[in-house]
Amino acid sequence: MIPQFKPAWWMTNRHVQTIMPRFFRPFHNTCYELEQLDTPDGDFIELAWSLPHNETAPLAIVLHGLEGNINSFYAKGMMKALKKQGYAVVLMHFRNCSTEVNRLPRAYHSGDTADLAFFINHLKQQYPNRPMVAVGFSLGGNVLAKYLGEQAQACPLSAAAVVSAPYDLSSSSDVIRKSLGKIYQKYLLDRMKKSMQRKLPQIKQQISITTDQLMNIDDLLEFDNQLTAPLHGFENAHDYYRQASAMPYLKHIAVPTLIIHAKDDPMLSIKAVPSRQDVSEHITLRISEKGGHVGFIAGKNPFKPIFWLEKTVPNYFGQYVLNKVNNEQL
Repeated sequence: MIPQFKPAWWMTNRHVQTIMPRFFRPFHNTCYELEQLDTPDGDFIELAWSLPHNETAPLAIVLHGLEGNINSFYAKGMMKALKKQGYAVVLMHFRNCSTEVNRLPRAYHSGDTADLAFFINHLKQQYPNRPMVAVGFSLGGNVLAKYLGEQAQACPLSAAAVVSAPYDLSSSSDVIRKSLGKIYQKYLLDRMKKSMQRKLPQIKQQISITTDQLMNIDDLLEFDNQLTAPLHGFENAHDYYRQASAMPYLKHIAVPTLIIHAKDDPMLSIKAVPSRQDVSEHITLRISEKGGHVGFIAGKNPFKPIFWLEKTVPNYFGQYVLNKVNNEQL
């Protein structure tokens, strides 16, 4: 049974839930090993492995959000929690979020499931007898949900969890562009422009844009029109939003999937909140009134916050993976 989220009494504000968690863990670290996995198109994806000593441990894949990486507080926290539960955990960096610049002009986007499908198939071939689960946050959650729907009955995962995903990209983009005096938009754009700037030589092979033109972009829609869409084969930003949104795929998900979402998420539209009629029978919905964007901090003591996601997601996976593994070993 998955409990409903109840926010800490001292963190009921949605912006506080969204912004403050990163400050609770300035020195929170998890040990990991980096690996580069070559992709079929001549590029690579960078993996961050957190391995237990048990070579038969089930596998857990973590997908970060927009411009996230292994250092994102929510990723490190979830990796540590899953490893503690006996999983071999691996974070898949989306292209251009890794330590090295990717080789090709393309980067990543909210509907880019090809690398995830390739990686999961690779793991299945390498470890055919080990169960796999996956958890995705925000943009990574949209990618995971879309992948699950695309794969339907053929999905090799045992279970999945999706947290604070922008299932409706167009309306969620509009919210980010306006929310909290455009502070969220500026924060994300600054990171996106810095990320793209380091691979301008590759980008210029496909689209014509100068450093000044890139750095002068001050609107998320404009960024997606000028870079995301043309780099990835979309007509424009609206075409990208339409094709990459995961909402239409939720009805086709055929593996146990936990969807966690807060109605007060300041970075996503209310249209991005899935309802029972939007999803398949295999989805467990946990839609809370509060929680912010990838926040979900509970607890009575401000000096000892409870990271609700890090308890809830591993417990959910345990119903479908660890219990099964333990029974097989008896």
